[in-house]
Amino acid sequence: MVSLLDKKKTAAQIVANARSEEKMSAYELIDGIFSEFMEIHGDRLSDDDAAIVGGIAKFNDTPVTVIATNKGKSAEERLRTHFGCPEPSGYRKSLRLIKQAEKFGRPVITLVNTAGAYPGKSAEENGQGEAIARNLLEISSVKIPVISMIYGEGGSGGALALACGDRVWMFENSMYSVLSPEGFAAILWKDSSRADEAADVMQLTPEKLLEQHIIDGIVPESRSHKRVFKAVKKILQKELIDLEKLTSFELIEKRQQRFRQF
Repeated sequence: MVSLLDKKKTAAQIVANARSEEKMSAYELIDGIFSEFMEIHGDRLSDDDAAIVGGIAKFNDTPVTVIATNKGKSAEERLRTHFGCPEPSGYRKSLRLIKQAEKFGRPVITLVNTAGAYPGKSAEENGQGEAIARNLLEISSVKIPVISMIYGEGGSGGALALACGDRVWMFENSMYSVLSPEGFAAILWKDSSRADEAADVMQLTPEKLLEQHIIDGIVPESRSHKRVFKAVKKILQKELIDLEKLTSFELIEKRQQRFRQF
């Protein structure tokens, strides 16, 4: 893995870092940023997808709802979470928690690290497309602040379903794209081995996305997890203060206008 302190990274190196097993897990991020996290399970319809971790926590003594994609650490957990690729029940669970947060006036923070939605037969049979579309539709109109942070991979609609907030930040070593570089190369050039070249063409790095105003900022990373937690806390505190100044109408209007511009 290229050093997190190396500022001269290629797009391919950033992709490799975003996928690295050295990345912090969802639970490590939650424990480092929030306090008194209480996990909530199930979508109240069919299942409890382990690829989505969500619940209620406190941020600077303020109740918030936290939702994160979970790739897992052990081999068993990675298989159980489909390596962080949620099934429909995961997206339904996340939406249930967001609607609950709206009811009680809690801000929502989402932490995203997924290659995309799970593409398996069971997911399609259980309405994967509808579940993602429902998230996009419903989140666009919730009357509470939603802040999204991509801390690893941000793949396709599977990531967008949780990254459609009022503010979107990316970790320094993360990526956000419509599909994987391998998939892009295979479709455009019929050669998946050109993935490194595709990564550069796709402009999926935080710097390129910030230039295009797709995201709002970049979270600096270091070998020290405590420094990363401190940076995230500082960003969240400022963004929450700014967003809470807006009325519900202004929040929704600005959020919808943001994504119409894309």
